[in-house]
Amino acid sequence: MTSRLNRLAVALLATTLATLGITVANPAPASAAMTICYNTSQAGSYASVANQAASIWNNATVNLTLSANCGSNLRIYRITGGGSYAQRTSLGNGRVYIDTQQAAQYSVLRIMTHEIGHILGLPDNYNGNCSLLMSGGSAGTSCTNAYPSTAEANRVSNLFAGTFSATDRSADIFRDSWPSALTSVS
Repeated sequence: MTSRLNRLAVALLATTLATLGITVANPAPASAAMTICYNTSQAGSYASVANQAASIWNNATVNLTLSANCGSNLRIYRITGGGSYAQRTSLGNGRVYIDTQQAAQYSVLRIMTHEIGHILGLPDNYNGNCSLLMSGGSAGTSCTNAYPSTAEANRVSNLFAGTFSATDRSADIFRDSWPSALTSVS
Protein backbone atom coordinates (compact mmCIF):
# COMPACT_ATOMS: atom_id res chain seq x y z
CA MET A 1 0.00 0.00 0.00
CA THR A 2 2.81 2.40 0.91
CA SER A 3 4.65 1.87 -2.40
CA ARG A 4 1.40 2.42 -4.31
CA LEU A 5 0.86 5.71 -2.46
CA ASN A 6 4.47 6.69 -3.14
CA ARG A 7 4.02 6.02 -6.88
CA LEU A 8 0.80 8.05 -6.86
CA ALA A 9 2.56 10.94 -5.10
CA VAL A 10 5.45 10.85 -7.59
CA ALA A 11 3.00 10.79 -10.52
CA LEU A 12 1.04 13.69 -9.06
CA LEU A 13 4.22 15.70 -8.49
CA ALA A 14 5.44 14.99 -12.04
CA THR A 15 2.07 16.05 -13.48
CA THR A 16 2.07 19.24 -11.40
CA LEU A 17 5.63 20.12 -12.43
CA ALA A 18 4.81 19.41 -16.10
CA THR A 19 1.81 21.72 -15.85
CA LEU A 20 4.17 24.45 -14.63
CA GLY A 21 6.52 23.76 -17.54
CA ILE A 22 9.15 22.03 -15.41
CA THR A 23 10.42 18.63 -16.51
CA VAL A 24 12.40 16.17 -14.46
CA ALA A 25 15.02 14.24 -16.39
CA ASN A 26 15.22 10.52 -15.61
CA PRO A 27 13.21 10.41 -12.40
CA ALA A 28 14.03 7.55 -10.04
CA PRO A 29 11.86 4.49 -10.72
CA ALA A 30 9.14 3.65 -8.23
CA SER A 31 9.76 0.68 -6.00
CA ALA A 32 8.16 -2.62 -6.91
CA ALA A 33 4.53 -2.94 -5.87
CA MET A 34 4.77 -6.66 -5.10
CA THR A 35 7.44 -9.16 -4.21
CA ILE A 36 6.79 -12.72 -5.26
CA CYS A 37 8.79 -15.08 -3.10
CA TYR A 38 9.62 -18.28 -4.93
CA ASN A 39 10.81 -21.47 -3.27
CA THR A 40 13.21 -23.82 -5.06
CA SER A 41 13.61 -26.41 -2.30
CA GLN A 42 11.87 -29.00 -4.52
CA ALA A 43 13.39 -27.83 -7.82
CA GLY A 44 16.52 -29.97 -7.57
CA SER A 45 18.95 -29.26 -10.38
CA TYR A 46 16.54 -26.66 -11.79
CA ALA A 47 16.96 -24.22 -8.88
CA SER A 48 19.59 -22.21 -10.76
CA VAL A 49 17.36 -22.15 -13.84
CA ALA A 50 14.54 -20.76 -11.69
CA ASN A 51 16.91 -18.02 -10.52
CA GLN A 52 17.77 -17.18 -14.15
CA ALA A 53 14.08 -17.07 -15.10
CA ALA A 54 13.31 -14.81 -12.12
CA SER A 55 16.08 -12.48 -13.22
CA ILE A 56 14.62 -12.37 -16.74
CA TRP A 57 11.18 -11.40 -15.39
CA ASN A 58 12.68 -8.87 -12.94
CA ASN A 59 14.54 -7.16 -15.79
CA ALA A 60 11.56 -7.21 -18.17
CA THR A 61 8.82 -5.91 -15.88
CA VAL A 62 7.92 -3.24 -13.37
CA ASN A 63 5.53 -3.45 -10.41
CA LEU A 64 6.93 -6.76 -9.19
CA THR A 65 10.09 -8.49 -8.04
CA LEU A 66 10.68 -12.23 -7.90
CA SER A 67 12.88 -13.10 -4.92
CA ALA A 68 14.35 -16.50 -4.04
CA ASN A 69 13.49 -18.47 -0.93
CA CYS A 70 11.94 -15.63 1.08
CA GLY A 71 8.57 -17.36 1.26
CA SER A 72 6.36 -19.54 -0.85
CA ASN A 73 4.09 -17.53 -3.16
CA LEU A 74 5.53 -19.66 -5.93
CA ARG A 75 6.86 -23.18 -5.43
CA ILE A 76 8.95 -24.81 -8.14
CA TYR A 77 9.12 -28.59 -8.50
CA ARG A 78 11.26 -30.98 -10.56
CA ILE A 79 9.19 -33.92 -11.79
CA THR A 80 9.67 -36.78 -14.24
CA GLY A 81 6.83 -37.48 -16.63
CA GLY A 82 3.45 -35.89 -17.02
CA GLY A 83 4.66 -32.75 -18.73
CA SER A 84 5.78 -29.35 -17.49
CA TYR A 85 2.95 -27.12 -16.30
CA ALA A 86 1.89 -24.31 -14.02
CA GLN A 87 -0.94 -24.16 -11.54
CA ARG A 88 -1.85 -20.58 -10.65
CA THR A 89 -3.93 -20.20 -7.48
CA SER A 90 -4.10 -16.41 -7.84
CA LEU A 91 -2.01 -13.73 -9.51
CA GLY A 92 1.60 -14.25 -8.37
CA ASN A 93 0.81 -17.44 -6.44
CA GLY A 94 0.99 -21.07 -7.47
CA ARG A 95 3.23 -23.94 -8.45
CA VAL A 96 5.44 -24.67 -11.43
CA TYR A 97 6.34 -28.24 -12.38
CA ILE A 98 9.30 -28.82 -14.70
CA ASP A 99 9.34 -32.27 -16.33
CA THR A 100 12.86 -33.65 -16.78
CA GLN A 101 11.80 -35.47 -19.96
CA GLN A 102 10.59 -32.26 -21.62
CA ALA A 103 13.61 -30.35 -20.29
CA ALA A 104 15.75 -32.83 -22.24
CA GLN A 105 13.86 -31.91 -25.46
CA TYR A 106 13.27 -28.16 -25.05
CA SER A 107 15.25 -25.30 -23.54
CA VAL A 108 14.75 -25.71 -19.79
CA LEU A 109 15.18 -21.95 -19.29
CA ARG A 110 12.44 -21.27 -21.86
CA ILE A 111 10.15 -23.78 -20.12
CA MET A 112 10.82 -22.26 -16.68
CA THR A 113 10.34 -18.66 -17.80
CA HIS A 114 7.19 -19.62 -19.73
CA GLU A 115 5.63 -21.47 -16.79
CA ILE A 116 6.44 -18.62 -14.41
CA GLY A 117 4.71 -16.39 -16.97
CA HIS A 118 1.49 -18.27 -16.23
CA ILE A 119 1.88 -17.55 -12.51
CA LEU A 120 2.33 -13.89 -13.48
CA GLY A 121 -0.98 -13.92 -15.37
CA LEU A 122 -0.14 -14.81 -18.96
CA PRO A 123 -2.09 -17.37 -21.02
CA ASP A 124 -0.65 -19.71 -23.62
CA ASN A 125 -0.32 -18.49 -27.20
CA TYR A 126 0.12 -21.47 -29.51
CA ASN A 127 1.07 -19.53 -32.65
CA GLY A 128 4.50 -21.12 -33.16
CA ASN A 129 6.31 -17.77 -33.00
CA CYS A 130 9.63 -18.26 -31.19
CA SER A 131 9.86 -14.55 -30.35
CA LEU A 132 6.81 -14.94 -28.11
CA LEU A 133 7.65 -16.68 -24.85
CA MET A 134 4.07 -17.80 -24.30
CA SER A 135 4.02 -19.72 -27.60
CA GLY A 136 5.67 -22.46 -25.54
CA GLY A 137 6.51 -25.68 -27.33
CA SER A 138 4.53 -24.72 -30.43
CA ALA A 139 7.68 -22.89 -31.57
CA GLY A 140 9.52 -26.24 -31.76
CA THR A 141 12.41 -27.82 -29.92
CA SER A 142 14.98 -25.57 -31.61
CA CYS A 143 13.48 -22.41 -30.08
CA THR A 144 15.52 -21.35 -27.06
CA ASN A 145 14.14 -17.82 -26.56
CA ALA A 146 13.55 -17.44 -22.82
CA TYR A 147 12.62 -13.74 -22.89
CA PRO A 148 9.11 -12.31 -22.90
CA SER A 149 8.25 -9.98 -25.75
CA THR A 150 7.67 -6.33 -24.91
CA ALA A 151 3.91 -6.91 -25.13
CA GLU A 152 4.09 -9.92 -22.78
CA ALA A 153 6.24 -8.02 -20.26
CA ASN A 154 3.95 -4.97 -20.44
CA ARG A 155 0.89 -7.14 -19.82
CA VAL A 156 2.49 -8.58 -16.67
CA SER A 157 3.48 -5.09 -15.51
CA ASN A 158 -0.09 -3.91 -16.10
CA LEU A 159 -1.55 -6.88 -14.26
CA PHE A 160 0.54 -6.06 -11.20
CA ALA A 161 -0.41 -2.39 -11.50
CA GLY A 162 -4.05 -3.48 -11.22
CA THR A 163 -5.11 -2.36 -14.71
CA PHE A 164 -6.69 -5.66 -15.81
CA SER A 165 -9.85 -7.36 -14.61
CA ALA A 166 -10.10 -10.03 -11.92
CA THR A 167 -10.58 -12.73 -14.58
CA ASP A 168 -6.98 -12.15 -15.71
CA ARG A 169 -5.86 -12.94 -12.16
CA SER A 170 -7.95 -16.04 -11.49
CA ALA A 171 -6.81 -19.55 -10.61
CA ASP A 172 -6.04 -21.85 -13.53
CA ILE A 173 -3.95 -24.83 -14.59
CA PHE A 174 -1.85 -24.45 -17.73
CA ARG A 175 -0.97 -27.82 -19.34
CA ASP A 176 0.10 -29.03 -22.75
CA SER A 177 2.38 -26.09 -23.59
CA TRP A 178 5.17 -28.51 -24.43
CA PRO A 179 4.25 -31.30 -26.88
CA SER A 180 6.18 -34.53 -26.69
CA ALA A 181 9.06 -34.98 -29.11
CA LEU A 182 6.86 -37.25 -31.24
CA THR A 183 4.31 -34.48 -31.89
CA SER A 184 6.51 -31.37 -31.91
CA VAL A 185 7.68 -29.51 -34.98
CA SER A 186 11.38 -28.71 -34.96
